[in-house]
Amino acid sequence: MRDKIKSLSKDTLIYGTSTVIQRFLAFILVPLYTNTFLPAEFGIISNLFAYIAILNVFFSIGFESGYFKFASSLELGSKKENFSLPFFSVFINSLILSSIIFFLPYTIAPVFQLDAAHAPLLRYASLILFFDAVVLIPFAYLRLHRRAKQFGLLKVISITINIGLNIILIFVLKWGTEAVFISNAVASGVTFLIFIPLILKNVSFTFNKELYKEMLRFSLPIIPAGIGASFVQVIDRPILTYLTDDTTVGIYQANYRLGILMMLFVSIYEFAWRPFFLQTAKEANAKQIFSKIMTLFIFAMCVIFLFLSFYLENIIKIPMPFRGYLIGKSYWSGIGIVPIVLAGYLMYGIYVNLMAGIYIEKKTKYLPLITGIGAAVNVAVNFALIPKFGMTGAAYATLVSYFAMMVGIYITSSKFYKIDYEFSKIYLIAFSTIATFAIYSFTAGTVLHEWYFKFVYLVLFFVLIFAFKIVTLKDIKSLRGIKKPAKQIVPDELQ
Repeated sequence: MRDKIKSLSKDTLIYGTSTVIQRFLAFILVPLYTNTFLPAEFGIISNLFAYIAILNVFFSIGFESGYFKFASSLELGSKKENFSLPFFSVFINSLILSSIIFFLPYTIAPVFQLDAAHAPLLRYASLILFFDAVVLIPFAYLRLHRRAKQFGLLKVISITINIGLNIILIFVLKWGTEAVFISNAVASGVTFLIFIPLILKNVSFTFNKELYKEMLRFSLPIIPAGIGASFVQVIDRPILTYLTDDTTVGIYQANYRLGILMMLFVSIYEFAWRPFFLQTAKEANAKQIFSKIMTLFIFAMCVIFLFLSFYLENIIKIPMPFRGYLIGKSYWSGIGIVPIVLAGYLMYGIYVNLMAGIYIEKKTKYLPLITGIGAAVNVAVNFALIPKFGMTGAAYATLVSYFAMMVGIYITSSKFYKIDYEFSKIYLIAFSTIATFAIYSFTAGTVLHEWYFKFVYLVLFFVLIFAFKIVTLKDIKSLRGIKKPAKQIVPDELQ
């Protein structure tokens, strides 16, 4: 078992490197924006990007997954046909949708909660949507053919161009909010240009009717699941805009992004976890391994939760080298939502762990229902809590929706692939975390809230964990060491 856990630890490091770089570089933009733009301006930016995230589902129309499904087996059509049909489908669909947005920005601006002054931003948004959509199949091609370095390099190049242009346009040329969208559009466009040789090499202009019919049948049902997933992640911004104002959204988004370390940990772990559990499922003690990993994962997440909850309010007040702070002073009033956001990521992390049974038993048809429930809960709780609690209500809505998804996937997974998790240890970890956080919360506004006392509270947490042998040093050491990772990386859509 220890070797298997070591293998997961090593996979997480290898597979997550490019993800860490991309997300970290993207986070660099938060200090730039919050020390430059007013909260209301940043709120407009955040809300429009939320709409872009939702529209991405309609631009891709599920064909990325369709490409993985059919190009991996070539059960129908040739290699070029399996590339060309989804690529041209996404290209034509994206061209039509982008053209509507590009040429009618003032007409459709109210749909995006924009006034006439900010309607031109939709033109840049349409370019972002188009270029991001048309590179989906080329990126999928790299993943399918296990060209991870090229995949990661292109992602890093894109975000680097984005950051560089943001700095030039905002700091040097003193442009406004349009600089954010122009930078993103140019970066996405450059990525498309880099992909042109690969696209030309793999396209064909033959039309395989049978392949296209089967690909449509497989891809289109994925759209509702994609909508549900995007709603859980970003629908709170448009609802918050509708019920409050752009300033509140800006403050909310800036503080929401402070949960990046927790989000990064979950994202990297998820990338390694899926191929790991599929390969480990054949082991005789697979369920025992999964159970132990769940315990250690929750422990790690709770450590990150406590550390960030305790110290982020200190970290954001440290002056940055160039100017300002990690987030601008006008955004500090939202720091209270950070522990709620972190708790939401913790719930999502547990949800990711619980996915194993669904995938192993090939019961993924239940995932859209689970995600849909999470989306519905998110919308309902947002409308219920935001009028009374403002941005705090939006943060709780995300937490509750992830909790609902976690419960849903646990019930479903247990029905088909029962794992005896170490619930006694998990409950004790939860109790230790809540008790430590409660002490921290009750000391707010006193000298006991200083950074050195927070360190004492963290030590108390570890004392509780190790004194009751909830997690042992032997367990921790099992995450160390190196074992050669599996040679094949299974794309998400094939699992």
